Amino acid sequence: MAASDEGDGHDASGGLPEGEAQFVARLVARDEAAFNELVTTYERRVFALVFRMLGRRDEAEDLAQEVFVQVFKAIDQFRGDSKLSTWIYRIAVNLCKNRTKYLTRRHSSGHEDVDAMAERAPLSAAKGVSVGDIARPDELVMGMQLEHVVKMAIAQIEPEFREVLVLRDVEDLSYEEIAAVTGLADGTVKSRIHRARAQLRALVEKAMGEKVRGPR
Repeated sequence: MAASDEGDGHDASGGLPEGEAQFVARLVARDEAAFNELVTTYERRVFALVFRMLGRRDEAEDLAQEVFVQVFKAIDQFRGDSKLSTWIYRIAVNLCKNRTKYLTRRHSSGHEDVDAMAERAPLSAAKGVSVGDIARPDELVMGMQLEHVVKMAIAQIEPEFREVLVLRDVEDLSYEEIAAVTGLADGTVKSRIHRARAQLRALVEKAMGEKVRGPR
């Protein structure tokens, strides 16, 4: 969201809860301890987000660091019209979009890193997953096997749909927060989530069908 022409951004966090407003003020004042606290608080969540968005560990490690560089550079532009976490996610998502476009041009598949993601980034650490949207998963596979397939399927969803799916079903953001992060209208957010879940269900059912049948 573009910053208003009014004010310099230093007192624009008045709409935030008092504790967060004070924390933002410390960040704006370039308080080193506050930035260390910021990184400690958000580094795992930011890395998990960009990892699932990009599907490549090496790219995610670099980009997660870049997110905090951008936060440091732009903190005095934070207007306080959303939660600080939402603003950080917005920066992360925008950087992911730009990086995805670059990687697409480079024809980078990232297949090996997608496998690594499925092994090392457990969805059980997230607040929500769309497993419940898959028809009768208990008849297809048990426990970790399904979780692995779901993570692999998420990585295959088209980027614009994967983005909202991860924010909603993995990061557990509200529709309003996702709209704030992505800049999409509420109706578009809901529509993309619906389509993303349909893509996920189809990919998982296809993968599990192949597992059940096995090689010929």
